Amino acid sequence: MNLLCGARRLASVLAAALILTTSARAEPAMWLIQDKDSRIYLFGTIHILPLETQWRSPKIDAAIADAAELWLEIPNISSAGVQVAAAIAVLSQGFSFSKPLTARLTKEQLASLEKAARAQGFSLKELNAMRPWLVALLLQTGGSTGTNVVPGVDVQVEKGFHKRNLPVKGFETVGQQISIFSKLPEKDELAMLLDTVAAADTSGEDFDDLLAIWQSGDTDAMEKLIVADMKSSSPVLYDALLRNRNIAWADQIETLLKGKGDIFIAVGAAHLSGPDSVQALLRAKGIDAVRK
Repeated sequence: MNLLCGARRLASVLAAALILTTSARAEPAMWLIQDKDSRIYLFGTIHILPLETQWRSPKIDAAIADAAELWLEIPNISSAGVQVAAAIAVLSQGFSFSKPLTARLTKEQLASLEKAARAQGFSLKELNAMRPWLVALLLQTGGSTGTNVVPGVDVQVEKGFHKRNLPVKGFETVGQQISIFSKLPEKDELAMLLDTVAAADTSGEDFDDLLAIWQSGDTDAMEKLIVADMKSSSPVLYDALLRNRNIAWADQIETLLKGKGDIFIAVGAAHLSGPDSVQALLRAKGIDAVRK
C-alpha cells in the first residue's frame, strides 16, 4: 500500500462501501463491557453494504434487543438535517478556488486523475476547485453507490432503535468528521488523492478483502490490512482518523460506564482493531472489553 492507501480503505470508517456477494452466515466481531449495573456492547460496522449481505446473528440481535440506547459515530446520518450540515461543511472546508488542482498537480498526475474521475462519472473541470481530500473521498465512494447497495450496519440498527422510540446518540458531528480531512497538511491530503488515483483499478478487490475480513470477525487481519499499514505509511493520517478519535471515544465510554443500563455502540470496524483500538485504550483505564 502506498502512502495513505489506508485512507481509501478506511473510508469504510467514514464513508466507504465494501462490495462482496456472499451467502455465508456473517459473524462480525463484538465485545462486551460491563459492571454491576451497566452493559455496553462494542460492534464494528461497515457503512454501506451489498444488497445480499448477511451480518446479523442471534447473538448480535440479542445484544441490540437488550440495549436501551444506541451510540454511533454520527447519529441520524441519513436525515435531512445532517445532510444539510454536511453540505455546509463541505462547501466551507472542501473547496480552494485560489489554488485549484491544476495548480497542485503535474500534467502527468492530472492525466491520471482525469482517467480515474471519468471512470466514476466526474470530469476534471467539476473537481478542479475541490480540495484534494474531498476529491479523494468522492473517487473512493463514487463507484460504490447505486441500486446494488444498501445503507450499512449503523443506519440499519439506527432505524430499529427509532422504531422502538429509543435514544440514538453520537460521538461526533458531521462537521467534526469533515474537519479531520480539512485540517490535514497539504502534503498528506495530496498523497491521499494520488494514492486513491493510483489504486482506482484495484479498489473493488480491496473492498472484497475488507468485507470478507469484517464478516469473519478476523480482527488480526483487519489490523494487518488497515491499521498497521496506515500507522507505518502515514502516521499523520493514522493519528487523525484512528488514534485521536479512539482516545476521545474511550473517554466517553468510560463516562457512560459510570451510569447504568444497556448500551449498543456501533462504530467503524477499524476503530476496534490494533494497539490503539478503543478496547486497548479502555484496558489502559482498567476497563475490560470481552470478545463475545
